[in-house]
Amino acid sequence: MIDAAIKALAKGEFVLLYDFDNRERETDFAIRSDVVTPAHIRQMRKDGGGLICTAVHPEAAKRLGLPFAHDVLRACSLVEKDGEVPYDPKNHSSFSLWVNHRETYTGITDRDRALTVTAIADEVRKSLNGGGHDFAAHFRTPGHMALLRAADRLLDERRGQTELSIALAGMAGITPAVTICEMLDDETGLALSKEDAANYAREHGLVFVEGQEVLDRWESRRPGV
Repeated sequence: MIDAAIKALAKGEFVLLYDFDNRERETDFAIRSDVVTPAHIRQMRKDGGGLICTAVHPEAAKRLGLPFAHDVLRACSLVEKDGEVPYDPKNHSSFSLWVNHRETYTGITDRDRALTVTAIADEVRKSLNGGGHDFAAHFRTPGHMALLRAADRLLDERRGQTELSIALAGMAGITPAVTICEMLDDETGLALSKEDAANYAREHGLVFVEGQEVLDRWESRRPGV
């Protein structure tokens, strides 16, 4: 399903992205951020139910001056110690800042969040193309859109939904900003099972892809492989 997932992401469709059985065991909605509409936000919050976040490429994060929240809060002695992420003890979380676009009102409505997401993608695109960018001029923090900063070496360093989605964006040749949201189970209060997520994909005509497929394609693209 990896080729279908790459094609769907490039076309601006949702992809359901499962990580790994030995990690979070969660499926996320994933969509390229530059096409997000209020309807996409609504579907994620109603059918996903998890936290809606936007993952960005590490080089863009550097150019835009987006820190890891871990580093900012550690300076205030308010952060987890190394190894406190139970499903990924070698790495800290990928959270960066929480932002609203300056033209939003509360920032939480479907319209406000869609505006914030597409504006983030535009800043990522401009930063990577060498154009002018001024993140602080367009966003205020704290806000309602969580930014995720992918690890510098992506899947060679960390194998979370952040890195999986940005790796997929690279394969699709799109701006590496992807908006994701975990799918939760209304009955159990836990993550939606892989089987139920796959069923949702079939019922809604979406592509379901596993992290292992993304990782396998990622590793096959390395020079000399």
